[in-house]
Amino acid sequence: MGTLSLLKFYKPFFFFSSIPHSTRPILFRSINNKKQLPSSSSFSCFSSSVGQSQPLTANSTFASKSEGQNLKGPSPEVWLHNTMSKKRELLRPKVESKVGMYVCGVTAYDLSHIGHARVYVNFDLLFRYLKHLGYEVSYVRNFTDVDDKIIARANELGEDPISLSQRYCEEFCQDMITLNCLTPSVEPKVSEHMPQIIDMIEKILNNGYAYIVDGDVYYSVEKFPEYGKLSGRDLEDNRAGERVAVDSRKKHPADFALWKSAKSGEPFWESPWGPGRPGWHIECSAMSATYLGYSFDIHGGGVDLVFPHHENEIAQSCAACNKSDISLWVHNGFVTVDSEKMSKSLGNFFTIRQVVDIYHPLALRYFLMGAHYRSPINYSIIQLESASDRIFYIYETLHECESFLNQHDQTVRKDSIPPDTANIIDNFHNVFVTSMSDDLHTPVVLSGLADPLKSINDLLHTRQGKKRQFRIESLAALEKSIRNVLTILGLLPTSYSKVLQQLREKALKRANLTEDEILQKIEERAAARIQKEYAKSDAIRKDLAVVGITLMDSPNGTTWRPTIPLHLQEQQNNAP
Repeated sequence: MGTLSLLKFYKPFFFFSSIPHSTRPILFRSINNKKQLPSSSSFSCFSSSVGQSQPLTANSTFASKSEGQNLKGPSPEVWLHNTMSKKRELLRPKVESKVGMYVCGVTAYDLSHIGHARVYVNFDLLFRYLKHLGYEVSYVRNFTDVDDKIIARANELGEDPISLSQRYCEEFCQDMITLNCLTPSVEPKVSEHMPQIIDMIEKILNNGYAYIVDGDVYYSVEKFPEYGKLSGRDLEDNRAGERVAVDSRKKHPADFALWKSAKSGEPFWESPWGPGRPGWHIECSAMSATYLGYSFDIHGGGVDLVFPHHENEIAQSCAACNKSDISLWVHNGFVTVDSEKMSKSLGNFFTIRQVVDIYHPLALRYFLMGAHYRSPINYSIIQLESASDRIFYIYETLHECESFLNQHDQTVRKDSIPPDTANIIDNFHNVFVTSMSDDLHTPVVLSGLADPLKSINDLLHTRQGKKRQFRIESLAALEKSIRNVLTILGLLPTSYSKVLQQLREKALKRANLTEDEILQKIEERAAARIQKEYAKSDAIRKDLAVVGITLMDSPNGTTWRPTIPLHLQEQQNNAP
Protein backbone atom coordinates (compact mmCIF):
# COMPACT_ATOMS: atom_id res chain seq x y z
CA MET A 1 0.00 0.00 0.00
CA GLY A 2 1.18 3.48 -0.74
CA THR A 3 1.92 6.09 1.85
CA LEU A 4 -1.10 8.19 2.74
CA SER A 5 -0.84 11.82 1.72
CA LEU A 6 -2.74 14.40 3.72
CA LEU A 7 -3.07 18.09 3.06
CA LYS A 8 -5.43 21.00 3.31
CA PHE A 9 -7.59 21.00 0.22
CA TYR A 10 -6.08 23.86 -1.78
CA LYS A 11 -5.98 22.29 -5.21
CA PRO A 12 -8.64 23.44 -7.71
CA PHE A 13 -12.02 21.76 -7.45
CA PHE A 14 -15.60 22.56 -8.29
CA PHE A 15 -18.44 23.20 -5.90
CA PHE A 16 -21.77 24.91 -5.89
CA SER A 17 -21.43 27.65 -3.32
CA SER A 18 -18.70 29.19 -1.23
CA ILE A 19 -21.40 31.05 0.69
CA PRO A 20 -23.01 28.81 3.34
CA HIS A 21 -26.70 28.10 2.97
CA SER A 22 -27.24 29.57 -0.47
CA THR A 23 -30.75 28.73 -1.60
CA ARG A 24 -30.31 28.87 -5.35
CA PRO A 25 -28.63 26.40 -7.70
CA ILE A 26 -25.26 28.09 -8.10
CA LEU A 27 -22.93 27.49 -11.03
CA PHE A 28 -19.79 25.56 -10.22
CA ARG A 29 -16.79 27.75 -9.59
CA SER A 30 -13.16 26.78 -9.91
CA ILE A 31 -11.23 27.51 -6.75
CA ASN A 32 -7.64 28.29 -7.57
CA ASN A 33 -6.41 29.80 -4.38
CA LYS A 34 -6.70 29.39 -0.67
CA LYS A 35 -8.57 32.63 -0.08
CA GLN A 36 -11.67 31.39 -1.90
CA LEU A 37 -12.16 28.41 0.40
CA PRO A 38 -15.04 28.29 2.87
CA SER A 39 -14.19 29.50 6.36
CA SER A 40 -13.27 26.01 7.59
CA SER A 41 -10.57 23.99 5.89
CA SER A 42 -11.36 20.60 4.44
CA PHE A 43 -9.65 17.25 4.79
CA SER A 44 -8.69 15.25 1.76
CA CYS A 45 -6.80 12.11 0.93
CA PHE A 46 -5.31 11.11 -2.39
CA SER A 47 -6.40 7.98 -4.20
CA SER A 48 -4.19 5.85 -6.36
CA SER A 49 -3.63 6.93 -9.91
CA VAL A 50 -5.89 5.47 -12.56
CA GLY A 51 -5.64 5.44 -16.30
CA GLN A 52 -7.56 7.88 -18.45
CA SER A 53 -10.37 6.28 -20.39
CA GLN A 54 -11.42 7.11 -23.90
CA PRO A 55 -14.86 8.78 -24.03
CA LEU A 56 -17.64 6.25 -24.55
CA THR A 57 -20.78 8.09 -25.52
CA ALA A 58 -23.86 7.41 -27.57
CA ASN A 59 -22.04 8.32 -30.77
CA SER A 60 -18.72 6.63 -30.17
CA THR A 61 -17.41 3.10 -30.11
CA PHE A 62 -14.67 1.41 -28.15
CA ALA A 63 -12.44 1.06 -31.15
CA SER A 64 -12.01 2.13 -34.73
CA LYS A 65 -15.08 1.46 -36.82
CA SER A 66 -15.05 -0.80 -39.80
CA GLU A 67 -15.36 0.90 -43.14
CA GLY A 68 -18.93 1.77 -44.01
CA GLN A 69 -20.34 0.88 -40.60
CA ASN A 70 -22.35 3.10 -38.27
CA LEU A 71 -21.90 1.86 -34.71
CA LYS A 72 -23.89 4.38 -32.74
CA GLY A 73 -24.79 3.42 -29.19
CA PRO A 74 -27.80 4.13 -26.97
CA SER A 75 -28.56 7.41 -25.28
CA PRO A 76 -26.35 8.11 -22.26
CA GLU A 77 -29.21 9.50 -20.17
CA VAL A 78 -28.75 8.35 -16.56
CA TRP A 79 -31.64 6.86 -14.60
CA LEU A 80 -31.34 6.22 -10.86
CA HIS A 81 -33.72 4.76 -8.33
CA ASN A 82 -35.02 7.50 -6.05
CA THR A 83 -35.79 6.32 -2.52
CA MET A 84 -38.16 9.27 -2.12
CA SER A 85 -40.43 8.34 -5.03
CA LYS A 86 -39.68 4.59 -4.89
CA LYS A 87 -39.06 4.54 -8.65
CA ARG A 88 -36.40 5.13 -11.26
CA GLU A 89 -36.01 8.76 -12.25
CA LEU A 90 -33.98 10.54 -14.91
CA LEU A 91 -31.05 12.53 -13.60
CA ARG A 92 -31.80 16.13 -14.57
CA PRO A 93 -28.95 18.27 -13.21
CA LYS A 94 -30.07 21.56 -11.72
CA VAL A 95 -27.13 23.20 -13.46
CA GLU A 96 -26.53 21.99 -17.01
CA SER A 97 -23.61 19.57 -17.36
CA LYS A 98 -22.80 19.80 -13.63
CA VAL A 99 -23.79 17.39 -10.88
CA GLY A 100 -23.69 17.95 -7.13
CA MET A 101 -23.52 14.77 -5.05
CA TYR A 102 -23.29 14.41 -1.26
CA VAL A 103 -22.59 11.02 0.31
CA CYS A 104 -22.58 10.49 4.07
CA GLY A 105 -19.15 9.38 5.21
CA VAL A 106 -17.86 7.27 8.07
CA THR A 107 -17.95 7.92 11.78
CA ALA A 108 -14.22 7.68 12.37
CA TYR A 109 -13.67 5.62 15.51
CA ASP A 110 -12.53 2.24 14.13
CA LEU A 111 -11.28 0.56 10.97
CA SER A 112 -13.81 0.45 8.16
CA HIS A 113 -15.63 -2.77 7.34
CA ILE A 114 -16.90 -4.35 4.14
CA GLY A 115 -20.26 -2.61 4.55
CA HIS A 116 -18.41 0.69 4.25
CA ALA A 117 -16.55 -0.70 1.25
CA ARG A 118 -19.83 -1.36 -0.52
CA VAL A 119 -21.15 2.16 0.03
CA TYR A 120 -18.05 3.96 -1.16
CA VAL A 121 -17.22 1.67 -4.06
CA ASN A 122 -20.79 2.14 -5.27
CA PHE A 123 -20.67 5.94 -5.16
CA ASP A 124 -17.14 5.96 -6.55
CA LEU A 125 -18.56 4.05 -9.49
CA LEU A 126 -21.34 6.62 -9.95
CA PHE A 127 -18.77 9.43 -9.63
CA ARG A 128 -16.56 7.83 -12.28
CA TYR A 129 -19.42 7.15 -14.68
CA LEU A 130 -20.82 10.68 -14.47
CA LYS A 131 -17.35 12.11 -15.06
CA HIS A 132 -16.91 9.77 -18.00
CA LEU A 133 -20.16 11.06 -19.53
CA GLY A 134 -18.75 14.57 -19.37
CA TYR A 135 -20.38 15.95 -16.25
CA GLU A 136 -18.43 18.20 -13.92
CA VAL A 137 -19.14 16.46 -10.63
CA SER A 138 -18.84 18.05 -7.21
CA TYR A 139 -18.63 15.00 -4.95
CA VAL A 140 -18.77 15.79 -1.24
CA ARG A 141 -18.19 13.01 1.30
CA ASN A 142 -17.92 14.00 4.94
CA PHE A 143 -16.12 12.65 7.98
CA THR A 144 -18.00 12.47 11.28
CA ASP A 145 -15.24 13.20 13.76
CA VAL A 146 -17.44 14.40 16.65
CA ASP A 147 -19.80 11.73 17.97
CA ASP A 148 -20.79 9.68 21.03
CA LYS A 149 -19.10 6.55 19.65
CA ILE A 150 -15.84 8.40 19.09
CA ILE A 151 -15.90 9.80 22.62
CA ALA A 152 -16.64 6.36 24.11
CA ARG A 153 -13.81 4.72 22.14
CA ALA A 154 -11.38 7.50 23.04
CA ASN A 155 -12.21 7.08 26.72
CA GLU A 156 -11.57 3.34 26.44
CA LEU A 157 -8.16 3.95 24.90
CA GLY A 158 -7.28 7.01 26.94
CA GLU A 159 -6.93 9.15 23.80
CA ASP A 160 -8.10 12.59 22.83
CA PRO A 161 -11.32 12.10 20.77
CA ILE A 162 -10.27 14.45 17.97
CA SER A 163 -6.84 12.83 17.67
CA LEU A 164 -8.37 9.36 17.62
CA SER A 165 -10.82 10.38 14.95
CA GLN A 166 -8.09 11.99 12.85
CA ARG A 167 -6.16 8.73 12.95
CA TYR A 168 -9.13 6.72 11.74
CA CYS A 169 -9.91 9.28 9.05
CA GLU A 170 -6.42 8.62 7.72
CA GLU A 171 -6.93 4.86 7.97
CA PHE A 172 -10.18 5.17 6.03
CA CYS A 173 -8.42 7.14 3.29
CA GLN A 174 -5.82 4.40 3.01
CA ASP A 175 -8.60 1.83 2.62
CA MET A 176 -10.17 3.90 -0.17
CA ILE A 177 -6.80 4.09 -1.95
CA THR A 178 -6.49 0.33 -1.62
CA LEU A 179 -9.94 -0.14 -3.19
CA ASN A 180 -8.99 2.23 -6.04
CA CYS A 181 -11.65 4.81 -5.13
CA LEU A 182 -11.13 8.29 -6.51
CA THR A 183 -10.79 11.14 -4.03
CA PRO A 184 -14.02 13.16 -3.73
CA SER A 185 -13.98 16.86 -4.59
CA VAL A 186 -13.97 17.73 -0.90
CA GLU A 187 -14.08 15.77 2.37
CA PRO A 188 -15.31 18.11 5.13
CA LYS A 189 -15.04 17.26 8.82
CA VAL A 190 -17.57 18.13 11.50
CA SER A 191 -14.95 19.63 13.83
CA GLU A 192 -13.96 22.14 11.14
CA HIS A 193 -17.51 23.27 10.33
CA MET A 194 -18.91 24.39 13.66
CA PRO A 195 -19.72 27.94 12.43
CA GLN A 196 -21.85 26.52 9.61
CA ILE A 197 -23.57 24.04 11.94
CA ILE A 198 -24.36 26.70 14.55
CA ASP A 199 -25.61 29.04 11.82
CA MET A 200 -28.04 26.40 10.55
CA ILE A 201 -29.34 25.61 14.05
CA GLU A 202 -30.00 29.31 14.56
CA LYS A 203 -32.02 29.41 11.33
CA ILE A 204 -34.05 26.38 12.43
CA LEU A 205 -34.76 28.00 15.81
CA ASN A 206 -35.66 31.34 14.26
CA ASN A 207 -38.08 29.62 11.90
CA GLY A 208 -39.86 27.94 14.80
CA TYR A 209 -38.87 24.32 14.23
CA ALA A 210 -36.75 23.78 17.34
CA TYR A 211 -36.66 24.53 21.06
CA ILE A 212 -34.05 24.88 23.79
CA VAL A 213 -33.94 22.82 26.98
CA ASP A 214 -31.14 23.45 29.49
CA GLY A 215 -28.54 24.21 26.82
CA ASP A 216 -29.73 21.40 24.51
CA VAL A 217 -31.49 22.21 21.24
CA TYR A 218 -34.12 19.79 19.91
CA TYR A 219 -35.87 19.62 16.57
CA SER A 220 -39.66 19.47 16.96
CA VAL A 221 -40.84 16.85 14.47
CA GLU A 222 -44.50 17.82 14.93
CA LYS A 223 -43.66 21.19 13.34
CA PHE A 224 -42.79 19.43 10.08
CA PRO A 225 -45.90 17.71 8.64
CA GLU A 226 -43.86 15.93 5.95
CA TYR A 227 -41.68 14.12 8.48
CA GLY A 228 -41.45 10.49 7.40
CA LYS A 229 -41.89 11.10 3.66
CA LEU A 230 -38.55 9.49 2.76
CA SER A 231 -38.84 6.38 4.92
CA GLY A 232 -42.62 6.05 4.71
CA ARG A 233 -42.88 5.84 8.48
CA ASP A 234 -45.75 7.30 10.50
CA LEU A 235 -44.65 9.78 13.12
CA GLU A 236 -46.07 7.72 15.99
CA ASP A 237 -44.10 4.68 14.85
CA ASN A 238 -40.77 6.50 14.78
CA ARG A 239 -38.10 5.79 17.31
CA ALA A 240 -36.58 8.56 19.33
CA GLY A 241 -33.60 8.28 17.02
CA GLU A 242 -30.36 6.37 17.01
CA ARG A 243 -27.27 7.40 18.97
CA VAL A 244 -29.39 9.31 21.52
CA ALA A 245 -31.16 8.23 24.68
CA VAL A 246 -34.87 8.83 25.23
CA ASP A 247 -35.22 12.18 27.03
CA SER A 248 -38.37 13.02 29.00
CA ARG A 249 -37.71 16.71 28.42
CA LYS A 250 -38.57 16.32 24.74
CA LYS A 251 -41.98 17.46 23.50
CA HIS A 252 -42.30 14.34 21.34
CA PRO A 253 -40.37 11.04 21.63
CA ALA A 254 -39.16 11.40 18.05
CA ASP A 255 -37.66 14.86 18.59
CA PHE A 256 -33.92 14.74 18.03
CA ALA A 257 -30.95 16.76 19.21
CA LEU A 258 -29.48 19.52 17.08
CA TRP A 259 -27.08 20.62 19.83
CA LYS A 260 -25.98 18.80 22.99
CA SER A 261 -24.80 20.71 26.03
CA ALA A 262 -21.28 19.98 27.20
CA LYS A 263 -20.60 17.09 29.57
CA SER A 264 -17.52 16.60 31.68
CA GLY A 265 -14.60 15.08 29.80
CA GLU A 266 -16.14 15.63 26.34
CA PRO A 267 -14.96 18.00 23.61
CA PHE A 268 -17.13 21.10 23.26
CA TRP A 269 -17.52 24.31 21.28
CA GLU A 270 -19.05 27.60 22.29
CA SER A 271 -22.52 28.42 20.95
CA PRO A 272 -25.40 30.86 21.64
CA TRP A 273 -26.93 28.11 23.84
CA GLY A 274 -23.77 27.47 25.83
CA PRO A 275 -20.82 25.10 25.34
CA GLY A 276 -21.59 21.81 23.65
CA ARG A 277 -21.39 19.87 20.41
CA PRO A 278 -23.73 19.09 17.52
CA GLY A 279 -26.13 16.17 17.30
CA TRP A 280 -25.46 13.54 14.68
CA HIS A 281 -27.86 14.60 11.93
CA ILE A 282 -27.26 18.35 11.69
CA GLU A 283 -23.69 17.98 10.44
CA CYS A 284 -24.66 16.62 7.01
CA SER A 285 -27.40 19.21 6.46
CA ALA A 286 -24.93 21.97 7.27
CA MET A 287 -21.99 20.64 5.27
CA SER A 288 -24.05 19.74 2.20
CA ALA A 289 -25.52 23.26 2.24
CA THR A 290 -22.05 24.75 2.65
CA TYR A 291 -20.60 23.06 -0.41
CA LEU A 292 -23.61 22.38 -2.64
CA GLY A 293 -26.31 24.81 -1.50
CA TYR A 294 -29.75 23.74 -0.32
CA SER A 295 -30.68 22.53 -3.79
CA PHE A 296 -28.55 19.85 -5.43
CA ASP A 297 -28.81 16.64 -7.43
CA ILE A 298 -27.89 13.47 -5.50
CA HIS A 299 -27.75 12.56 -1.83
CA GLY A 300 -26.51 9.05 -1.11
CA GLY A 301 -25.56 6.50 1.50
CA GLY A 302 -26.37 3.04 2.80
CA VAL A 303 -30.00 1.97 3.18
CA ASP A 304 -29.53 1.98 6.96
CA LEU A 305 -29.34 5.78 6.80
CA VAL A 306 -32.82 6.25 5.31
CA PHE A 307 -34.19 6.47 8.86
CA PRO A 308 -33.46 8.28 11.00
CA HIS A 309 -30.45 10.07 9.53
CA HIS A 310 -31.65 11.10 6.09
CA GLU A 311 -35.20 11.61 7.28
CA ASN A 312 -33.88 14.04 9.86
CA GLU A 313 -31.62 15.73 7.34
CA ILE A 314 -34.65 16.53 5.19
CA ALA A 315 -36.52 17.96 8.18
CA GLN A 316 -33.55 20.11 9.21
CA SER A 317 -32.74 21.44 5.76
CA CYS A 318 -36.37 22.29 4.98
CA ALA A 319 -36.70 24.03 8.37
CA ALA A 320 -33.61 26.14 7.66
CA CYS A 321 -34.65 26.91 4.08
CA ASN A 322 -38.09 26.25 2.61
CA LYS A 323 -36.55 25.95 -0.86
CA SER A 324 -34.41 22.98 0.11
CA ASP A 325 -34.62 20.39 -2.67
CA ILE A 326 -32.55 17.28 -3.35
CA SER A 327 -33.52 15.66 -6.62
CA LEU A 328 -32.49 12.05 -6.01
CA TRP A 329 -32.00 10.06 -2.82
CA VAL A 330 -29.86 7.02 -3.68
CA HIS A 331 -29.20 4.16 -1.25
CA ASN A 332 -27.28 0.88 -1.52
CA GLY A 333 -28.34 -2.41 0.08
CA PHE A 334 -26.96 -4.26 3.08
CA VAL A 335 -24.03 -6.65 3.20
CA THR A 336 -24.71 -10.01 4.83
CA VAL A 337 -22.07 -12.58 5.79
CA ASP A 338 -22.90 -16.18 4.89
CA SER A 339 -26.54 -15.04 4.63
CA GLU A 340 -26.56 -13.59 8.16
CA LYS A 341 -26.56 -9.93 9.12
CA MET A 342 -23.04 -8.66 9.63
CA SER A 343 -22.39 -7.64 13.24
CA LYS A 344 -19.63 -7.71 15.82
CA SER A 345 -21.84 -9.64 18.26
CA LEU A 346 -22.20 -12.56 15.81
CA GLY A 347 -18.48 -12.66 15.21
CA ASN A 348 -18.93 -12.27 11.44
CA PHE A 349 -17.69 -8.70 11.25
CA PHE A 350 -14.85 -8.19 8.73
CA THR A 351 -12.81 -5.06 8.17
CA ILE A 352 -11.55 -4.10 4.73
CA ARG A 353 -8.02 -4.74 6.01
CA GLN A 354 -8.88 -8.31 7.02
CA VAL A 355 -10.32 -9.10 3.59
CA VAL A 356 -7.55 -7.57 1.47
CA ASP A 357 -4.93 -9.30 3.58
CA ILE A 358 -5.77 -12.56 1.79
CA TYR A 359 -7.71 -11.38 -1.30
CA HIS A 360 -6.62 -8.77 -3.80
CA PRO A 361 -8.41 -5.41 -3.37
CA LEU A 362 -9.58 -5.52 -6.98
CA ALA A 363 -11.17 -8.91 -6.27
CA LEU A 364 -13.11 -7.29 -3.44
CA ARG A 365 -14.10 -4.40 -5.69
CA TYR A 366 -15.20 -6.82 -8.43
CA PHE A 367 -17.21 -8.83 -5.88
CA LEU A 368 -19.00 -5.68 -4.68
CA MET A 369 -19.98 -4.89 -8.27
CA GLY A 370 -21.25 -8.43 -8.85
CA ALA A 371 -24.65 -7.64 -7.35
CA HIS A 372 -26.84 -4.66 -8.20
CA TYR A 373 -26.10 -1.92 -5.69
CA ARG A 374 -29.65 -1.79 -4.29
CA SER A 375 -29.81 -5.55 -3.68
CA PRO A 376 -28.44 -7.17 -0.54
CA ILE A 377 -25.08 -8.77 -1.20
CA ASN A 378 -23.91 -11.90 0.59
CA TYR A 379 -20.25 -11.93 1.55
CA SER A 380 -18.83 -15.43 1.64
CA ILE A 381 -15.53 -17.16 0.92
CA ILE A 382 -16.89 -18.76 -2.22
CA GLN A 383 -17.99 -15.36 -3.56
CA LEU A 384 -14.54 -13.88 -2.94
CA GLU A 385 -12.86 -16.91 -4.49
CA SER A 386 -15.08 -16.63 -7.55
CA ALA A 387 -14.34 -12.92 -7.91
CA SER A 388 -10.61 -13.54 -7.53
CA ASP A 389 -10.71 -16.34 -10.10
CA ARG A 390 -12.61 -14.16 -12.55
CA ILE A 391 -10.29 -11.17 -12.40
CA PHE A 392 -7.28 -13.46 -12.78
CA TYR A 393 -8.82 -14.70 -16.03
CA ILE A 394 -9.53 -11.14 -17.17
CA TYR A 395 -6.03 -9.84 -16.45
CA GLU A 396 -4.32 -12.97 -17.77
CA THR A 397 -6.18 -12.64 -21.07
CA LEU A 398 -5.32 -8.95 -21.36
CA HIS A 399 -1.70 -9.57 -20.37
CA GLU A 400 -1.29 -12.20 -23.08
CA CYS A 401 -2.92 -9.86 -25.58
CA GLU A 402 -0.69 -6.96 -24.55
CA SER A 403 2.44 -9.14 -24.76
CA PHE A 404 1.47 -10.32 -28.25
CA LEU A 405 0.78 -6.77 -29.46
CA ASN A 406 4.08 -5.51 -28.07
CA GLN A 407 5.85 -7.95 -30.39
CA HIS A 408 4.29 -6.33 -33.46
CA ASP A 409 5.01 -2.92 -34.88
CA GLN A 410 2.04 -0.59 -34.36
CA THR A 411 2.98 1.49 -37.39
CA VAL A 412 2.04 -1.30 -39.81
CA ARG A 413 -1.45 -1.79 -38.39
CA LYS A 414 -4.37 -0.95 -40.63
CA ASP A 415 -7.32 1.23 -39.59
CA SER A 416 -9.96 -1.40 -40.31
CA ILE A 417 -11.24 -4.33 -38.26
CA PRO A 418 -13.48 -7.18 -39.49
CA PRO A 419 -17.26 -6.74 -39.20
CA ASP A 420 -17.62 -9.55 -36.64
CA THR A 421 -15.03 -7.94 -34.34
CA ALA A 422 -16.69 -4.56 -34.80
CA ASN A 423 -20.04 -6.12 -33.86
CA ILE A 424 -18.59 -7.66 -30.69
CA ILE A 425 -17.15 -4.28 -29.67
CA ASP A 426 -20.36 -2.45 -30.58
CA ASN A 427 -22.51 -4.89 -28.60
CA PHE A 428 -20.18 -4.60 -25.62
CA HIS A 429 -20.39 -0.81 -25.85
CA ASN A 430 -24.19 -0.88 -26.00
CA VAL A 431 -24.43 -3.25 -23.03
CA PHE A 432 -22.08 -1.05 -21.03
CA VAL A 433 -23.82 2.28 -21.69
CA THR A 434 -27.34 0.87 -21.46
CA SER A 435 -26.67 -1.02 -18.22
CA MET A 436 -24.69 1.71 -16.47
CA SER A 437 -27.22 4.37 -17.44
CA ASP A 438 -30.05 2.19 -16.15
CA ASP A 439 -29.42 2.53 -12.40
CA LEU A 440 -25.85 1.21 -12.55
CA HIS A 441 -26.54 -2.42 -13.46
CA THR A 442 -22.94 -3.51 -13.00
CA PRO A 443 -23.63 -7.29 -13.00
CA VAL A 444 -24.76 -7.01 -16.62
CA VAL A 445 -21.63 -5.03 -17.51
CA LEU A 446 -19.35 -7.61 -15.88
CA SER A 447 -21.16 -10.40 -17.73
CA GLY A 448 -20.72 -8.44 -20.94
CA LEU A 449 -16.94 -8.82 -20.69
CA ALA A 450 -17.26 -12.49 -21.65
CA ASP A 451 -17.63 -12.07 -25.42
CA PRO A 452 -14.70 -9.69 -26.09
CA LEU A 453 -12.47 -11.74 -23.76
CA LYS A 454 -13.42 -14.95 -25.55
CA SER A 455 -12.72 -13.31 -28.88
CA ILE A 456 -9.23 -12.30 -27.70
CA ASN A 457 -8.48 -15.86 -26.57
CA ASP A 458 -9.75 -17.29 -29.84
CA LEU A 459 -7.51 -14.92 -31.83
CA LEU A 460 -4.51 -15.71 -29.64
CA HIS A 461 -4.79 -19.46 -29.22
CA THR A 462 -7.05 -21.21 -31.73
CA ARG A 463 -5.88 -22.44 -35.11
CA GLN A 464 -8.68 -20.60 -36.89
CA GLY A 465 -8.12 -17.40 -34.91
CA LYS A 466 -4.44 -17.28 -35.78
CA LYS A 467 -5.34 -17.28 -39.47
CA ARG A 468 -7.85 -14.42 -39.22
CA GLN A 469 -7.42 -11.38 -41.43
CA PHE A 470 -6.71 -8.19 -39.42
CA ARG A 471 -5.87 -10.36 -36.43
CA ILE A 472 -3.52 -7.81 -34.86
CA GLU A 473 -5.93 -4.93 -35.46
CA SER A 474 -8.78 -6.92 -33.92
CA LEU A 475 -6.75 -7.75 -30.82
CA ALA A 476 -5.73 -4.12 -30.36
CA ALA A 477 -9.32 -2.90 -30.69
CA LEU A 478 -10.72 -5.55 -28.33
CA GLU A 479 -8.06 -4.92 -25.69
CA LYS A 480 -8.69 -1.18 -25.88
CA SER A 481 -12.46 -1.61 -25.50
CA ILE A 482 -12.05 -3.74 -22.38
CA ARG A 483 -9.37 -1.49 -20.93
CA ASN A 484 -11.62 1.57 -21.28
CA VAL A 485 -14.47 -0.11 -19.42
CA LEU A 486 -12.19 -1.42 -16.67
CA THR A 487 -10.89 2.12 -16.20
CA ILE A 488 -14.38 3.53 -15.76
CA LEU A 489 -15.25 0.71 -13.35
CA GLY A 490 -12.09 1.34 -11.33
CA LEU A 491 -10.85 -2.17 -12.15
CA LEU A 492 -7.86 -1.32 -14.33
CA PRO A 493 -4.55 -2.20 -12.65
CA THR A 494 -1.40 -0.21 -13.28
CA SER A 495 0.18 -3.33 -14.79
CA TYR A 496 -1.35 -6.63 -15.90
CA SER A 497 1.79 -8.59 -15.04
CA LYS A 498 2.06 -6.95 -11.62
CA VAL A 499 -1.55 -7.63 -10.63
CA LEU A 500 -1.27 -11.25 -11.79
CA GLN A 501 1.77 -11.71 -9.54
CA GLN A 502 -0.12 -10.11 -6.64
CA LEU A 503 -3.06 -12.46 -7.21
CA ARG A 504 -0.68 -15.43 -7.15
CA GLU A 505 0.86 -14.20 -3.89
CA LYS A 506 -2.58 -13.88 -2.27
CA ALA A 507 -3.46 -17.40 -3.43
CA LEU A 508 -0.24 -18.77 -1.95
CA LYS A 509 -1.06 -17.11 1.35
CA ARG A 510 -4.55 -18.64 1.40
CA ALA A 511 -3.08 -22.05 0.52
CA ASN A 512 -0.33 -21.68 3.15
CA LEU A 513 2.27 -22.59 0.56
CA THR A 514 5.32 -20.98 -1.00
CA GLU A 515 5.99 -20.93 -4.72
CA ASP A 516 9.08 -23.08 -4.18
CA GLU A 517 6.89 -25.72 -2.54
CA ILE A 518 4.54 -25.70 -5.53
CA LEU A 519 7.45 -26.00 -7.96
CA GLN A 520 8.72 -28.94 -5.94
CA LYS A 521 5.28 -30.58 -6.23
CA ILE A 522 5.38 -30.01 -9.99
CA GLU A 523 8.76 -31.77 -10.17
CA GLU A 524 7.49 -34.68 -8.05
CA ARG A 525 4.46 -35.01 -10.29
CA ALA A 526 6.61 -34.93 -13.44
CA ALA A 527 8.82 -37.68 -12.01
CA ALA A 528 5.74 -39.75 -11.09
CA ARG A 529 4.42 -39.47 -14.64
CA ILE A 530 7.75 -40.54 -16.07
CA GLN A 531 7.60 -43.60 -13.80
CA LYS A 532 3.95 -44.10 -14.87
CA GLU A 533 2.82 -43.63 -11.28
CA TYR A 534 -0.37 -41.96 -12.42
CA ALA A 535 -2.20 -42.37 -9.13
CA LYS A 536 0.55 -40.41 -7.38
CA SER A 537 0.53 -37.80 -10.14
CA ASP A 538 -3.22 -37.36 -9.82
CA ALA A 539 -2.99 -37.17 -6.04
CA ILE A 540 -0.47 -34.31 -6.25
CA ARG A 541 -2.72 -32.43 -8.66
CA LYS A 542 -5.75 -32.99 -6.42
CA ASP A 543 -3.94 -31.99 -3.22
CA LEU A 544 -3.04 -28.68 -4.81
CA ALA A 545 -6.55 -28.21 -6.22
CA VAL A 546 -7.98 -28.65 -2.72
CA VAL A 547 -6.13 -25.51 -1.55
CA GLY A 548 -6.86 -23.46 -4.69
CA ILE A 549 -3.87 -24.17 -6.94
CA THR A 550 -4.43 -25.67 -10.39
CA LEU A 551 -1.71 -27.16 -12.60
CA MET A 552 -1.69 -26.54 -16.34
CA ASP A 553 0.21 -28.86 -18.67
CA SER A 554 1.45 -27.68 -22.05
CA PRO A 555 4.15 -28.68 -24.54
CA ASN A 556 6.39 -26.14 -22.81
CA GLY A 557 5.97 -27.72 -19.38
CA THR A 558 3.69 -27.38 -16.36
CA THR A 559 2.73 -24.06 -14.78
CA TRP A 560 0.29 -23.13 -12.04
CA ARG A 561 -2.37 -20.54 -11.43
CA PRO A 562 -4.85 -19.73 -8.63
CA THR A 563 -8.27 -21.32 -8.81
CA ILE A 564 -11.33 -21.82 -6.62
CA PRO A 565 -10.52 -24.51 -4.01
CA LEU A 566 -11.91 -27.90 -4.99
CA HIS A 567 -14.44 -28.24 -2.17
CA LEU A 568 -15.84 -24.79 -2.97
CA GLN A 569 -16.12 -25.72 -6.66
CA GLU A 570 -18.12 -28.80 -5.66
CA GLN A 571 -20.29 -26.69 -3.38
CA GLN A 572 -20.83 -24.22 -6.21
CA ASN A 573 -21.73 -26.98 -8.68
CA ASN A 574 -24.20 -28.55 -6.24
CA ALA A 575 -25.92 -25.28 -5.41
CA PRO A 576 -29.61 -25.19 -6.44
